[in-house]
Amino acid sequence: MKSKKIALVALSLVNLLAYSQENIIELPLTGQNGHGPFSLWYVATMSPISENNGAWQKISKFPEGLTDIKYGYIETNDLQDTINPSTTSVKNKIAFAYGKDSEGNIKVAVDTNNNNDLSDDNIFTPIDYSVNHPSEVEKLTNYAVNVSFETFVHNKIVTVTVPLFVYYNSRNDNLLYHFWQHSTTQLKGQHIAVSSGRFTNFTYKYLELTLLPNDLNAIKIVEEKDIYKKNEYIEIEDEIYKILGVNTNRNTLVLEKNDLPKTQLFSNQIGYKSHLFQGEDIASGTEISLENYKGKYVLLDFWGEWCKPCIEELPNLKELYSKTDRTKFEMIGIAAYSTYEGIKKLIDQHGIAWPQISSDAIVATYGINVFPTTILLDIDGVVIAKNLGGNRLEEKILNLIKE
Repeated sequence: MKSKKIALVALSLVNLLAYSQENIIELPLTGQNGHGPFSLWYVATMSPISENNGAWQKISKFPEGLTDIKYGYIETNDLQDTINPSTTSVKNKIAFAYGKDSEGNIKVAVDTNNNNDLSDDNIFTPIDYSVNHPSEVEKLTNYAVNVSFETFVHNKIVTVTVPLFVYYNSRNDNLLYHFWQHSTTQLKGQHIAVSSGRFTNFTYKYLELTLLPNDLNAIKIVEEKDIYKKNEYIEIEDEIYKILGVNTNRNTLVLEKNDLPKTQLFSNQIGYKSHLFQGEDIASGTEISLENYKGKYVLLDFWGEWCKPCIEELPNLKELYSKTDRTKFEMIGIAAYSTYEGIKKLIDQHGIAWPQISSDAIVATYGINVFPTTILLDIDGVVIAKNLGGNRLEEKILNLIKE
């Protein structure tokens, strides 16, 4: 099969019924090397597997000259939800192996041509993670390894090639990686950049999107407030579009033109009304309804019992809560992937006085995948700030309730 570069798009697919709607817009995506306007802060672990792991096809040949070899696979995408997947084996995983050379240095080989043979691939020294942060990767382009793998586009198996960066973390004695590619498209002359969200695969589970300036030479790293995610809205030429996702098979970013005014739309974006929800307060057992808090500023705190930074922030939230008037301000904690018993224990341990709801469903509705996340609502339930904490959060709240 002839290898060719194509646009990389997501494998999480939009319901086919949606394509019959006249407001659905599909924009073709084009793959671009580099992280573009997105901050490159995340790397994933290259986890080795045991030789008797039957879930993976065995590597036929290993690189020579290395000892203490470990190997595994990077999974680039998930074809389970792809439209009309072929019964033919698809090479959507990239093999790797690493070990020590004669001087005890860590060396890596990646199956760049995806032939399950690591003996014909170059052995290289991975980037030192303790010295080079992923965000500085543009200075290290010579370290990129171009890797190929297969996916489905228009119901056909095609080969894609992308740059891969490999790091060695001496502290934990493991390998880390990310893919160095994003995609672009445009609508009504507005350039749009799309990334998988974390540059570690092409499932687009953590889709991120941003609007680019007219002068593409002036592109800078965008702030969090200018990044949009799945089921959020973007505004282009006074029109509002909902982001439905990316469709790998059709190689498109899928948007839905919205005919409703902004005042009638619900989102966790600044300027939009917050999603409404109900839940049971863990401490009192009473029903909590966000709609009942209109007329007050409300802070939504998304956290979890397993989240160390979330727990470290509890004393700050407790102090803020003690300084504020309940007739003007309220907080609601929404715990994710947590047990009732675990949250109840933390409530007692830290003396948490504000309502707490344990609900993965609410977390999913808001599309939260980073913890802690805070969302501040005004007295009309409109989002006015996100991800404030510590002194910045306290200053913001105290200034608001003084007005």
